[in-house]
Amino acid sequence: MELLCFTRHCIKFMCKLLLFLLVLCLWIPREVVGRTGTTTISNSTDSYSRPSVLRIGALFTFNSVIGRSARPAIMAAIDDVNANTTILPGTKLEVILHDTNCSGFLGTVEALQLMENDVVVAIGPQSSGIAHIISHVVNELHVPLLSFGATDPSLSSLQHPYFIRTTQNDYFQMHAIADLVEYYRWSEVIAIFVDDDNGRNGVSALGDALAKKRAKISYKAAFTPGATKSDISDLLNGVNLMESRVYVLHVNPDSGLEIFSVAKKLGMMTSGYVWISSDWLPSVLDSLENVDTDSGVMNLLQGVITFRHHTPDTNLKKSFISRLKSLKDKDTKNFNSYALYAYDSVWLAAHALDVFLNEGGNTSFSSDPVLHNRNGSMLHLSSLRVSNGGQQFLQTILRTNFTGISGQIQFDMDKNLIHPAYDILNIGGFGSRRIGYWSNHSGLSVIAPEVLYQKPPNTSTSNQQLYSVIWPGETTKIPRGWVFPNNGKPLRIAVPNRVSYLEFVSKDKNPPGVKGYCIDVFEAAINLLPYPVPRQYILFGNGDTNPDYNDLAYQVSQNNFDAAIGDVTIVTNRTRILDFTQPFMESGLVVVVPVKRIKSSSWSFLQPFTAQMWCVTAAFFLFVGTVVWVLEHRHNTEFRGTPRQQITTVFCLFAHQCLAKFSSSFAGENTVSTLGRLVLIIWLFVVLIINSSYTASLTSILTVQQLSSQIEGIDSLTSGNQPIGIQEGSFAKKYLIDELNIAPSRIVTLKNPDAYIDALTRGPNNGGVLAIVDELPYVELFMSNTNCKFRTVGKEFTKSGWGFAFQRDSPLAIDLSTAILQLSENGDLQKIHDKWLLKQDCVVEFSDDESYKLSLSSFWVLFLIIGIACFIALTVFFIKVMCQYNKFNPDPDEEHGDDKVQVQPARFKRPMLTTSFRELMDFVDKREVDIKDILRRSKKRRRNQNSEDTLGEKTCS
Repeated sequence: MELLCFTRHCIKFMCKLLLFLLVLCLWIPREVVGRTGTTTISNSTDSYSRPSVLRIGALFTFNSVIGRSARPAIMAAIDDVNANTTILPGTKLEVILHDTNCSGFLGTVEALQLMENDVVVAIGPQSSGIAHIISHVVNELHVPLLSFGATDPSLSSLQHPYFIRTTQNDYFQMHAIADLVEYYRWSEVIAIFVDDDNGRNGVSALGDALAKKRAKISYKAAFTPGATKSDISDLLNGVNLMESRVYVLHVNPDSGLEIFSVAKKLGMMTSGYVWISSDWLPSVLDSLENVDTDSGVMNLLQGVITFRHHTPDTNLKKSFISRLKSLKDKDTKNFNSYALYAYDSVWLAAHALDVFLNEGGNTSFSSDPVLHNRNGSMLHLSSLRVSNGGQQFLQTILRTNFTGISGQIQFDMDKNLIHPAYDILNIGGFGSRRIGYWSNHSGLSVIAPEVLYQKPPNTSTSNQQLYSVIWPGETTKIPRGWVFPNNGKPLRIAVPNRVSYLEFVSKDKNPPGVKGYCIDVFEAAINLLPYPVPRQYILFGNGDTNPDYNDLAYQVSQNNFDAAIGDVTIVTNRTRILDFTQPFMESGLVVVVPVKRIKSSSWSFLQPFTAQMWCVTAAFFLFVGTVVWVLEHRHNTEFRGTPRQQITTVFCLFAHQCLAKFSSSFAGENTVSTLGRLVLIIWLFVVLIINSSYTASLTSILTVQQLSSQIEGIDSLTSGNQPIGIQEGSFAKKYLIDELNIAPSRIVTLKNPDAYIDALTRGPNNGGVLAIVDELPYVELFMSNTNCKFRTVGKEFTKSGWGFAFQRDSPLAIDLSTAILQLSENGDLQKIHDKWLLKQDCVVEFSDDESYKLSLSSFWVLFLIIGIACFIALTVFFIKVMCQYNKFNPDPDEEHGDDKVQVQPARFKRPMLTTSFRELMDFVDKREVDIKDILRRSKKRRRNQNSEDTLGEKTCS
């Protein structure tokens, strides 16, 4: 492509060079037409004085939309400059006008004749084609060329250093159009343009601008300058057969209305069409004498959006337009924006000349040694002379800064006017309505650019804003911007000709020739679209094997089909060449293995708990039994007796009471003490939960299905070297080889579900496969149809979905995505799924026994609670015992039944620390009834003793 573009530029340059040489050969010097006076220019460079008269040239087509506005403006500017005593004092400007007559050849001849008059600066031309050629001339003669009408973005400052554009560059206008296209979310446009330098280069800039917005020009409709009405009709007829309905019209002001006239007759100005015009259209409309009298013109333009050069609405501008309208010898009743730029171009030259002369600039001319007559040639090349101060004058122009009628006149580094801006107009009724502005400072906005220049730049998408538009057909609904091509060809839809899993998509004898889940989803989505979709289903595949889906995607990308409908998985390599809709079915690769029911072993009763859980439970049985024995030993006769009997109570009787007599224990029939009952109630609550959990876990273990292999997921499958089965035509093969590095020799292609069953049943040792890797929708249907004899292991190791595939940038993909979401929201998608795929659900069972075992982590809080309860009960019990023991001491002289206890007054009691451990244990082992009886007799004896002591004291006294 780069070589082709370079060749085209070379050919273009050679053609211009040949044209230039041809003009030189035919050029015969004659008197300059349109000279308004005589000038005297000193040819001597030795003695220089400020000139009294300076010539400037003007080159444009007088009888044109732009020329009729520009000529009065240029003459008015000359008069204003000469009347202004602060600009060029003592020097008068003289203008020389040349008419290009809308001809590239004549325009070039006129330009060469203009250069013969030693003009210090040239105003024009309005034609970009002539500007390309004349720019080479002014470059050689060092004469600045101020063009108020050549908007071609390819007129660069590097190639044409003496070309200065005093109007807006079409580069910015094309970016404004691209922003408008993005604002309304259109992806394709058709460019209609005149096949000249301005048209081609402007559309090229539009294509670059659209590419930055992820849009494009789908077709470039070019017609020759001066094309007949019949040629334009043929062009628009061809355009009307295409998909896009967004037309960008970039033509000349003098012939543009003819296109709308033809489009009106062809019915292309109705609802659904979008017409965007460049700034040529406002130039025509602004020049109309009266909109009401030109109602026929306005009827052609209803709903059109157009761009106009933005110029601030100042009093200076209003007074100038009013002044031009008052002229008697003008060729037009109204004036467009080019009149403002032409007026400011003259003032730009005047300001620059004033500064240039004040700085001692040289306005003289000298002969160019390169331009001289050879071999008796009659070309008179010596009449073309070089401006001696041209380079310095050029730099003066570029640094000039003033405010003109069109706004601020100042140039950036690329010699473009700063602050490019456009008004965006919507034509309707008998006039136009401004719906917003565009500037490179803030993009689309409803606020005037002068206001936004005071704020930081902001061209973000969220900041873009326009007023509502009345589109062709007098509708306010935004056109979608495309239709199906009106060429009699339906949409060619490829459908996989499957031999397995026919529930998803298959061949049908009845129209439309295909059926299945995917077809019903597509038809339901199509029915939700607000427009008809002519379509033709074409089976893809030989019908003997499942087709290669990667090949199917490639055929769509090569325009052999318009779309692919079916169980097409959205994967990376396909999204690079196709556009997919929103997924209508979730999918992903899973591993399938056979299952079998394993008989329970004789030790299955141990499986519900882990070893740690068994040990802790047994330990707490003993611990709680011991605590209850301690608490009940002094109160309950069942917890007394020989050591052997008491150990039996702890290990046997207590466990039996906890597990078999929960109700009676809870009622308190076997416990006497309050602390013992409290501990036992909490412990029985813990035992109840553990017992229930044990029962539930044991039930699950005894009924579980387990794998016949050791495969637990994709990781364990890839680590071996046994064969793996995949579905024929699936992308799984490429994924396993490229992404998981599985050897191709391990992969076995299987044709249908029967082959799945056979391969999995025989296993890897008998010519079968260890497992099958396939997409989840197929696997769910396969397991359901085989009575759940197979199951998946692990999780989905890819996440994707099924979608409808279209060619790149197809707008139908976006509309169908919206329709699929609507089907999902209203429940129709689920209804279609149930119609085709509602089968027996297989409950996924896990083979890992450890997943059923209950560990200590599930019950540690319960054990903590019972442990705290036992600790508190024991603490209260021993505090009570120690208080009793602090009051009593054994005495061999006093007996009570089988026990001998001597009560010693408090003042004779021995300290507790001196009591032997054996005595303490004997005290603890006594029954609570005996302790209370001794306590009672002790209190009575102390009371009697105190009475005797009192009586003896009285007797002594």
